[in-house]
Amino acid sequence: MNFEYAPAPESRAIVDIKPSYGLFIDGEFVDGHGHSFKTVNPATEETLAEIAEADDADVDRAVKAARKAFRGWSRMPGKERAKYLFRIARIIQERSRELAVLESIDNGKPIKESRDVDVPIVAAHFFYHAGWADKLEHAGLGANPQPHGVAGQVIPWNFPLLMLAWKIAPALACGNTVVLKPAETTPLTALLFAEICQQADLPPGVVNIVTGAGGTGQALVSHPDVDKVAFTGSTDVGKAIARAIAGTDKKATLELGGKAANILFDDAPIDQAVEGIVSGIFFNQGHVCCAGSRLLLQESVADEVMAKLKRRMGTLRIGDPLDKNTDIGAINSAEQLARIRALAEIGEDEGAERWSPPCELPSSGFWFPPTVFTGVSQAHRIAREEIFGPVLSVLTFRTPAEAVEKANNTPYGLSAGVWTEKGSRILFMADRLKAGVVWANTFNKFDPASPFGGYKESGYGREGGRQGLASYLKAGA
Repeated sequence: MNFEYAPAPESRAIVDIKPSYGLFIDGEFVDGHGHSFKTVNPATEETLAEIAEADDADVDRAVKAARKAFRGWSRMPGKERAKYLFRIARIIQERSRELAVLESIDNGKPIKESRDVDVPIVAAHFFYHAGWADKLEHAGLGANPQPHGVAGQVIPWNFPLLMLAWKIAPALACGNTVVLKPAETTPLTALLFAEICQQADLPPGVVNIVTGAGGTGQALVSHPDVDKVAFTGSTDVGKAIARAIAGTDKKATLELGGKAANILFDDAPIDQAVEGIVSGIFFNQGHVCCAGSRLLLQESVADEVMAKLKRRMGTLRIGDPLDKNTDIGAINSAEQLARIRALAEIGEDEGAERWSPPCELPSSGFWFPPTVFTGVSQAHRIAREEIFGPVLSVLTFRTPAEAVEKANNTPYGLSAGVWTEKGSRILFMADRLKAGVVWANTFNKFDPASPFGGYKESGYGREGGRQGLASYLKAGA
């Protein structure tokens, strides 16, 4: 028997999107002096708001506000800083529905993901780091670790609010002040977070938010009075940042791209693994740096896994991100959709076999169906390049050693997944996989207490956990 899902849209009424937004500097919203730009709903292509662009002078004003606030914020007792972080965490929980709806409208991700994953983890990061604020001398960084100063932070469009929390929460807990630039296509939840900072009575200048495109980010990263740079985004931009700050005193953490291997052995719990494969690549439309975009199947179970995977993909629902039944929402921008399409066509041209379940895509907005490629070799571009979309490349292997070799045959090293019933094999693989995070019999699980970050071209530094605090502190005596 087939069941049809009736539409179950979340109301937009809880969100009040203003016609235009300014910059948030020194505790107030102010005009920007660059060219303003529009942010659009990727599911409908409707213009949501006019956003101010920060020029070099605006960025300088924000950095000066952060520098001025740093004196009082860094000297404030940790338990007092913690009170502000706890207050922000509670307000995030109180306004969670509003934040989730706004995130889905601006980003295109399904409401059930923003509601059940993104926003709860955002609150958890502020709670977790609030707990560290008066215990920094116990973080293993010396008796009296000190903050760097002003942190310039640039975040991507795939998890706008979550990446903001990953950056701002540890910075504030450690006594730094912040100038943050959200992605050009997804500024709205960062600007709502600015309102939350006002609501929490955060001292002016401790958090500043400047909106804009690449030029604004470049001005922030290269500003001479920024002490610490934190960036999440593409490897190419990460390399440019590393070059820009080379030879300066700036500290940096870079969380860049990935091409993660999700490795399934013949003794794996296959039904559970299929769910892990689906969440590994189709969660957030595949807009995930650590997405399991390469599936490595042991030959003896490859046919069985593919049959079950295709059947499961046929049940995924694509459409309105605000519908609570939606599994796969909209691609974030026309530019990203064009890249996904181009790489998928290259996959076909190189001889891989492309398959998508029958699905009707909405007539307006940016959409791409869940797609799997079989017959993929390691030479194929779809097996080497980060597609950043709902596209899975499938390869096979025979032995654990071959799986390790194929998994590590990439310039990236952000994450990996291992599916097997043997604990010894999990440890064998984890020891040999060149990845910052290795998930065992699960995928895409995050916790504020667990450090996250990569090796090789996936960047350096860690976010989350005790290790993430080290990025925002100078070791004490």
